[in-house]
Amino acid sequence: MKEECLICQAPLEYLETETLMECALCHRQEMSQTRCINGHYVCNECHAKGMDAVIGYCLNETSKNPIEILDYMMSLPFCHMHGPEHHTLVGSALLTAYRNAGGEIELLKALKEMMARGQKVPGGACGFWGSCGAAISTGMCMSILSGATPLTQESWGQSNLMTARSLLKIGEVGGPRCCKRNSYLSLQAAAEYIKETKGVTLEMKPIVCHRSDANNQCIGKRCPFHPSHTIPQS
Repeated sequence: MKEECLICQAPLEYLETETLMECALCHRQEMSQTRCINGHYVCNECHAKGMDAVIGYCLNETSKNPIEILDYMMSLPFCHMHGPEHHTLVGSALLTAYRNAGGEIELLKALKEMMARGQKVPGGACGFWGSCGAAISTGMCMSILSGATPLTQESWGQSNLMTARSLLKIGEVGGPRCCKRNSYLSLQAAAEYIKETKGVTLEMKPIVCHRSDANNQCIGKRCPFHPSHTIPQS
């Protein structure tokens, strides 16, 4: 089995209901449905410790390809095979590629807002909420780009449609969860919708996952990015 728990490398388990848990690293107590089979719990903040490097990296990045940007960030020490850090990284990669492709955006301000919003989406949202955090991250990105609030009209609709498009791609492939697969699918949907709504074309190339061996729940050929998958990428 591959490593999952940050404390003992044991597999994770997901409970049917929330229970009070104590983070094994910072000892914060909070309600959660996720722990390892040995009882260890790591809070979302500790799981993504080190993400402060994201803003500096994105500000200096020149790529117009959000997949390329995301892949680099996913290789950094703070990013694990699965985890809530992806809920911030997807939107950050998208905002950065948008700026580099000619989109008008104050990137530093946008990245700070993305960080604040993304970190509020907990791990396991894909299964427990029926709304994957990677997809929500693209909706957050669209909200930031369009200045959406609960009271706006067109931008409110665009933000929700962005999330919906990402979720549709994710749902069509099916589970179990894979934060890498869902992040790639979300960025594909986002690139299409940003071109439609903002007129900004992001660079997208065929995607081949090189992390499948690290995923206990990899779905193999059913994943459009698995090395053994033979269907051409769009």
